[in-house]
Amino acid sequence: MAPVIRALSRRAQYFEPVVIATSQHREMLTQAMAAMEISPDIDLGLTHANRTLAEFTANALLALTQCFADIRPDLLLVQGDTSTVVSAVLAAFYQSIPIGHVEAGLRSGDMRRPFPEEANRRLAGIAADLHFAPTIGARDNLLREGVKPADIHVTGNTVVDALQAIPPRVRFDEVGLEAVSWSARRVLLVTVHRRENLGDDLRDLCRAFRRILDQHDDVEIVFPVHLNPKVREIVFAELSESDRIHLFDPLSYPDLLEVMRRSYLILSDSGGIQEEAPAFRKPILILRTVTERPEVIESGFGRLVGTDIDLVTATVGSLLDDAAAYQRMVSGSNPFGDGRAAERIVEVIERRFGLSAPASLAVGA
Repeated sequence: MAPVIRALSRRAQYFEPVVIATSQHREMLTQAMAAMEISPDIDLGLTHANRTLAEFTANALLALTQCFADIRPDLLLVQGDTSTVVSAVLAAFYQSIPIGHVEAGLRSGDMRRPFPEEANRRLAGIAADLHFAPTIGARDNLLREGVKPADIHVTGNTVVDALQAIPPRVRFDEVGLEAVSWSARRVLLVTVHRRENLGDDLRDLCRAFRRILDQHDDVEIVFPVHLNPKVREIVFAELSESDRIHLFDPLSYPDLLEVMRRSYLILSDSGGIQEEAPAFRKPILILRTVTERPEVIESGFGRLVGTDIDLVTATVGSLLDDAAAYQRMVSGSNPFGDGRAAERIVEVIERRFGLSAPASLAVGA
């Protein structure tokens, strides 16, 4: 959302953006906002730690309802599919506040994968007035669900805008990353945090990672470990003894992007990283059985490998051993746009409120 906030701020004659944070994931929020030089105007001080989804969502709904009653916004903008998003959408809908949904129309077709995000984004789509779809495929999903064509705007994905705003780094914030053999070995970036991958599936993935290192002496792994105790307990028990697996706390956003730039290959169950990998022209093996971002598969950058030990190991091995196979995965074009999504979103809002009628910006292929 940072590029949209900046684009709105550049049009101060029309807009007064009010940035509201629930602090659902405070540590990650603080890092990301610092990287983008954005501060919340209102911080509700909620946190997901030690709360069930129901508890967090109920508290967020109540807090956001009061917040919206106090400031009476002309439009609510939400991005993505978090519990914060669905709480904000309901709070706005109950008060008849128009809603714009950024990154609208993503669908996996499986309500349990990813959980609860698939349900969250569908609920947001039902209540939204403006749907900012990142791709043609996302637009088509919305059309199939009966959304009016005039309410859907294909903009590209704002993640590309955000990546272009953060330049390459010479040094990392996390000093431990300086010990990684970036020039001497091929580095694999690994992230795993999805609820559906916890337990035995995560243990299988850890075993696959160890097997990959056993089969390839020139490989190291960088693994920023999610703060969820259910993730950390398994990962540290399974992988902490390997001297070629570097386990870190969650990295700052600029550090994570720099790790992507320097990595040879990415293995992740993250939706956001699926969008970021093509921008860096890196292959991504998706540690899921379904994805709500099929464009990353269609463009060639991604493959679904799930959590099967043999499939994960064999697919990584093929990309490490076959330069032609690797090159085929990174030869396509970025399916998520040209870095001008935020401009398009703000233009749509301007037209919606009759503030101006600028020339439209076509979506880059």
